[in-house]
Amino acid sequence: MTAYTELIDHYFAAWNETDPHRRKELIASTWTEDATYLDPLATGEGRSGIDAMIAGIQQQFPSLKFRRTTEVDAHHDRVRFAWELGPQDGQAVAGGVDFGVTRDGLLHAITGFLDFAPVHKG
Repeated sequence: MTAYTELIDHYFAAWNETDPHRRKELIASTWTEDATYLDPLATGEGRSGIDAMIAGIQQQFPSLKFRRTTEVDAHHDRVRFAWELGPQDGQAVAGGVDFGVTRDGLLHAITGFLDFAPVHKG
C-alpha cells in the first residue's frame, strides 16, 4: 500500500466515522490545518469546517457509507480517485471523482466532481 493510498483510506474512514471525537482525530491525522474541501454540494474550510461538513452529510444520509471504487492515482503532490456512497451491501446512490493536493503527507485540498447523485424534489 502506498502512502497516498493509506492517506485516502484515512480520508474515507473520516467520512464514515460517526463518533465525533474519533472523526476529529481522523481529520487531524489526514488533513492540514488550513485544508479546503469543495464539491458542487458542500464546502469545508479548515479541519473544523471539514468536520462540520462531514457531520452534515452524515445527518443527510445516516445509513450510507462512502467507499473508494478505484485505485489511488498519484504523482508529485496530486491524487485522484473515484468513490461512491451507498448502503453497506447495496447499490450506490451517489458517486464521483475527487482530485486532491497534498502537503507534508496530508491532504491540503480536495475538489470533488459528482457523476451521479440523488435528486431532491421540493
